[in-house]
Amino acid sequence: MHKNKMSGLNKLAILVALALLISLGFAGKSMALPIGADIIAVVDESGSMSTEHAFLQGGVMASLDSALQTAGVNANRFGLVGFGTSQHGGGSNQVGHQHNVGGGEYGTANQFATASGGLVVSGGFEDGYEAMNFALGYTDRSGNVAHQMILVSDEDRDVNSGAGINFGAMQSSLNSQRFVLNAIINANFNSTDGGTGAILGLLADGSVYRADGVGGFVHTAAGVGGVGSSAGSTNADYIQLAHNLGGAAWDLNQLRAGGLTAQSFAGAFVDAKVAEIIVVNPVPAPFTIGLLGLGLIAMGVTRRRKTMV
Repeated sequence: MHKNKMSGLNKLAILVALALLISLGFAGKSMALPIGADIIAVVDESGSMSTEHAFLQGGVMASLDSALQTAGVNANRFGLVGFGTSQHGGGSNQVGHQHNVGGGEYGTANQFATASGGLVVSGGFEDGYEAMNFALGYTDRSGNVAHQMILVSDEDRDVNSGAGINFGAMQSSLNSQRFVLNAIINANFNSTDGGTGAILGLLADGSVYRADGVGGFVHTAAGVGGVGSSAGSTNADYIQLAHNLGGAAWDLNQLRAGGLTAQSFAGAFVDAKVAEIIVVNPVPAPFTIGLLGLGLIAMGVTRRRKTMV
């Protein structure tokens, strides 16, 4: 996986969005780019997760870090939480736990890739809410820092009743600490855009990312996508939670397809994360979706870009 640079079109979309808000009188401290991002991956360690672990080891965070730095977001930290492994509690207590990155909670993107090599594939009771709640205990940086959480699991939620966490409580906790959630989960998505190519992910605004067949991707206009099928309660517990918090949901089966489709998945994932961190995080909530739509207008109804070269 090679490092990616932010395209001129993305930069144009951001500049247009900022210009509009300046004209509306919303320029100021809240409009500044984040100085950095705290990004925590919360990863299922049950027996079927080897492909996703390899994805995290393969440099996707380095690509994200490079794209963010190109855009001026430089002080980025990466953390890793595992869950669902019998090596950390048995039975219904396979709990969230820290994987050291660079010797602590957070480290560099390259240190994250190394730490991901310590993920295991054992166990089978996976309560993603309990693990995300554990991740919320990581040290928080104050000030203009973007907070991102990425849940990676191929199962729906196995509820640890002892944790006492429901959907509302999880959403409130993530929102209070300003986390945007992405979910890489076992689900597929549909779209009325008339396009071809596998749908990789569905954003909160109803736009989708499609593989273009040659290792790149197409990002559609808003409002065309929806959830197809998903494993158990995945939609209710994870996809809707991610969308409510302004994040995206991703079909891990497209990652497992390998080849050019997996390459498209990685590129689209980085593209979406950069847009979330640069455009969504600094903007007051009522204008978030509008800016996403504006960005799409600035780039055209769709954009086609190869992101891995």
